[in-house]
Amino acid sequence: MHIAIIGAGAMGGLLGFYLAAVSQVVLIDPWDAHVAAINTGGLSCEVDGVAHVRTVRAVGDPAQAGETDLALVLVKAHQTAWAAQVAQQILTPQGIAYTLQNGVGNREILAQVLGADRVGQAVTALGATLLGPGRVRHAGRGTTHIGATPHPTIAHTLATLYERAGLPAEVSADVEGLVWGKLVVNVGINALSAILRVPNGALAELPHARALLIAAVNEAAAVAQARGTTLPYHDPVAHTLAVATATAANRSSMLQDVERHAPTEIGSINAAVVREGARLGVATPLNQVLVDLIMALEEA
Repeated sequence: MHIAIIGAGAMGGLLGFYLAAVSQVVLIDPWDAHVAAINTGGLSCEVDGVAHVRTVRAVGDPAQAGETDLALVLVKAHQTAWAAQVAQQILTPQGIAYTLQNGVGNREILAQVLGADRVGQAVTALGATLLGPGRVRHAGRGTTHIGATPHPTIAHTLATLYERAGLPAEVSADVEGLVWGKLVVNVGINALSAILRVPNGALAELPHARALLIAAVNEAAAVAQARGTTLPYHDPVAHTLAVATATAANRSSMLQDVERHAPTEIGSINAAVVREGARLGVATPLNQVLVDLIMALEEA
């Protein structure tokens, strides 16, 4: 199977590194220095303190990627419309795009361009850190859940490739539950870690940070319940704390964005919970404060 990864940052680079061992992979990313480093010296992935290098093809111009059977979309939320155009350009007529992005709304943006029958949803508990051009770190282990729709056969093929590459994966029929399950975790970890400038594990260890995580997660879980969404775990707080612990060394994507003075995905994570809470009459005061603080950091 030919796979294109649109957005080769931390998570895109991590998946590219692993999947390139079992499939033909091309990375598409607009960061010229990153593309050049990968093509010149290979893609380096640090695992448990040891750097491993693998040859992976990377391009900055989507026209150089060639046709592909499957596109994995891993760009930031504000780049999703661009990713949709790239996927439309490179996918075969029967090709499918899977979004593994944070937050909500990305699948719908892709579907507007590609059609709902050509867009799948997946969520991952993996942790990754971008160390520099051509360099990523595997910072947290976890299962990737791949939605069975729109084509179960392709979903199972992708899950098999993950497993062959050494990454746990499962196919799920409940896409909405998957998305909100990941959203609730992101709500508890991403903004707080970015504001406090700490790796994920600190949120489970520091008493005041832990209390804030619990409160933010409880608000998001209440919104999910009000909208009738069943989360893929029984205890949202315990699950989020477990993810923070399992990815203790990981610096969340939002923290990495803040440190690089790049736009964050706050609009599709905590702000999405605030908007849905307002629609349903569920109060989300802490998430509103987190949104305001991150937006203030972006302005500074």
